[in-house]
Amino acid sequence: MSALVLLIAVAAVRISSRSGLPSLLLYLGIGIAMGQDGIGDVSFSDAELTQVIGYAALVVILAEGGLGTKWKEIRPALPAAAALSLVGVAVSVGVTAAGAHYLVGLEWRQALIIGAVVSSTDAAAVFSVLRKVPLPTRITGVLEAESGFNDAPVVILVVAFSTAGPVEHWYVLIGEIALELAIGAAIGLAVGWLGSYGLRHVALPASGLYPIAVMAIATVAYAAGAMAHGSGFLAVYLAAMVMGNAKLPHWPATRGFAEGLGWIAQIGMFVLLGLLVTPHELADDIVPALLIGLVLTVVARPLGVIVSLAPFRIPWREEALMSWAGLRGAVPIILATIPMVTGIAGSRRIFNIVFVLVVVYTLIQGPTLPWLARKLRLGASEEAADLGIESAPLERLRGHLLSVSVPEGSRMHGVEVGELRLPKGAAVTLVVREGTSFVPGPTTVLRHGDELLVVATDPVRDAAEARLRAIAHGGKLAGWLGTGGETAR
Repeated sequence: MSALVLLIAVAAVRISSRSGLPSLLLYLGIGIAMGQDGIGDVSFSDAELTQVIGYAALVVILAEGGLGTKWKEIRPALPAAAALSLVGVAVSVGVTAAGAHYLVGLEWRQALIIGAVVSSTDAAAVFSVLRKVPLPTRITGVLEAESGFNDAPVVILVVAFSTAGPVEHWYVLIGEIALELAIGAAIGLAVGWLGSYGLRHVALPASGLYPIAVMAIATVAYAAGAMAHGSGFLAVYLAAMVMGNAKLPHWPATRGFAEGLGWIAQIGMFVLLGLLVTPHELADDIVPALLIGLVLTVVARPLGVIVSLAPFRIPWREEALMSWAGLRGAVPIILATIPMVTGIAGSRRIFNIVFVLVVVYTLIQGPTLPWLARKLRLGASEEAADLGIESAPLERLRGHLLSVSVPEGSRMHGVEVGELRLPKGAAVTLVVREGTSFVPGPTTVLRHGDELLVVATDPVRDAAEARLRAIAHGGKLAGWLGTGGETAR
């Protein structure tokens, strides 16, 4: 049975990649098919276990997302993303809760829980459907950062609204959110920096230990943040982002390992959420879910984007795409289990409404995102492909061996080895071309598809990598005007 599920999940990955549909829908479908009303007839109703496993999966998914976030793209977007994650979430919660109360007739506590639950966006869902439509980095930076940041305040709000007894005053919630975010950010940055420093200066006995160490450090960041009564989710995302931009040894292998774990976490989490659903109970909640989703998609999300991004004077076309790109994924469904665990009245209905809302509106928004991006003429211009550089520390020799891949689109194509102008202490020692290895000379011309081995001493390792990346993006004249190879960036 487990082997059959794995085969179906692998097939779902391929279908998702080719069709442009978010993988969420396919994995949820597998879980539903295995559940009570499906062919598997598996009875599962443990919301607490689902929440625990969901949180663990989210830690892995956030870590994988942080490792893949490029600091140079996200840095200019941080103020806008922070505004979206705080002001935008507040607007979204208020407007959606009002719609749930007045249009559907839910009591205020239930309405506020639903408003908070569906206010978290999912980067994985957004970029899985936008992979064929490259966007300007300012848009992708805002969407990536928002999806990494807004989980923390949303979790705090859902827990507060789901606690038995009266809901705390709004100013108490704001103070609690600010404190937990500050603690989580401080711990995440500290753990990420310490982990990066250790991995770059201590050679582990086997290259396969580096990916495991990176994920372990990210998990430690979550645990430390949660134990300090801060936001563990923000801590793990920031720690992973710091490590992802620190030029760690064996980086391509680490990135691939994290992506694999991310896929496993998503598959397991979505299948489990599908099992928790009882399809025949959803019929009565379809219309309320559609109404609340309409308010969220057409009113709450656009209004939140407009209000929170007003100080940044972002063009209306970009705001329109960001409004439609607020896809909901696994996080809202997992958060909908919190009121079930705490025993809030009507919690099962809340879960059913959120489930239907996420599935229906993801199915509508996902496939239409690329079309909207093209209609708004927001496709990014072609950029030179980045180099794939893997570093292996040579501890006893006090150096590093850099494995450099020259991809299609790189401006390193046609550059002679001597024209790389690497800093003193770094040299290209071997070139692998079409399966043949040879020692290059100063006049050897590099080509697309080449694999280079570059040896660099410890002091110039960063400068050598920076120079290689500069050549890849700017060609042989990169850094020519008054700068040497060691300072070209």
